Amino acid sequence: MIDQERTSQVSEGLLRKLVYLRRELHAHPETAMEEEWTAQRITRYLEVLEPDLLLTKVGGTGILARFDGHGAGPELLFRCELDALAIEEENTFQHRSTVDGRSHKCGHDGHMAILCGLAERLASDRPKQGRVWLLFQPAEENGMGAKAVLADPRVSKLRFDRVFALHNLPGVPQGTVRVRNDTFTAAVNSIVIQLKGRTSHAAEPEHGINPAAAMSMIITRSLALANNVPSDPRMRVVTPVYARLGSKDYGISAGSAEVHLTLRCWADEDLDRLQRDVEQVAVEVARDQQLELSIHYTQHFHANQNDPATVDLVRAAVDAAGLELSEAAHPFKWGEDFGLFTQRFPGCMFGIGAGEDTPALHNPDYDFPDGIIPHGIAVFERIIRQH
Repeated sequence: MIDQERTSQVSEGLLRKLVYLRRELHAHPETAMEEEWTAQRITRYLEVLEPDLLLTKVGGTGILARFDGHGAGPELLFRCELDALAIEEENTFQHRSTVDGRSHKCGHDGHMAILCGLAERLASDRPKQGRVWLLFQPAEENGMGAKAVLADPRVSKLRFDRVFALHNLPGVPQGTVRVRNDTFTAAVNSIVIQLKGRTSHAAEPEHGINPAAAMSMIITRSLALANNVPSDPRMRVVTPVYARLGSKDYGISAGSAEVHLTLRCWADEDLDRLQRDVEQVAVEVARDQQLELSIHYTQHFHANQNDPATVDLVRAAVDAAGLELSEAAHPFKWGEDFGLFTQRFPGCMFGIGAGEDTPALHNPDYDFPDGIIPHGIAVFERIIRQH
């Protein structure tokens, strides 16, 4: 049972302000590396709070705010995301997306509201010790944002003692916090396999090299490499996401093809093995079918490895906030580029329940539940106050 009294650090007035902000962000979605308006809106919000340092255009469109404590202590980073998705919204409520083909279907609008709420709390009551950094990161959805932020010269020289992030979880009771030691989200990479043969007249395909059979064999044999069992430490997920063959010219036998697959494992080293296995399939098929082969990768996400001691800090904060705690039986299969941060610094990503009846992430009817904004703020703030 959630203890509402213990999670009531956020006043009704502040919650109304944050809900207004969240819905404003929802109505003006911007996709990865295009978050100019979003970044400006967040910057204006933070400027009023007068952080001790405010950096803009971090890693492209990112924002980094720092709130200093009264004495020496740990350097803590809390991160949220700026970007939306290329999904047409189906909802008809007043704050629905105003941009065709773009919408906040992963809840990043809500994550930003939570971090802005944490900034409000820190502005009114600075940490006793150390420094707290709040990162509004661009381009999480394509896996490029964390890499760009960490490469920014203003960030690359910083050293954080611990890093934290959360993600809302549809299907989990609202406000319940889900944690896990070690792997929290999967290692993911997307492979693009290009095949080049030779066109011919469609009436005489024997005079060309049509890659249709090869494309089919590569998909079928790659799918056979899968082991989609989340409870298995050697889980493998192979998902065809896009394929193209030839052109819409009915007198031409196709001379080129392209296959895109996403590959997922619990560990980076297992993903490396799966990639090599899929590449070997493509090489063998292309050779047998006398096709030219090209392979490249895109949108790579490292596995998110939670540091057990840092997870314990989250567990203690959840208890202090009066929220329900749940241990995840296995990691989540989606990719999250916060894994780059947990590679470099002790850290923890945790989930917070968005409600059992909330539509799934990336569904066209999804909307972030405003009711969990105070819960996210409460856990983050308790981590700071207790650390």
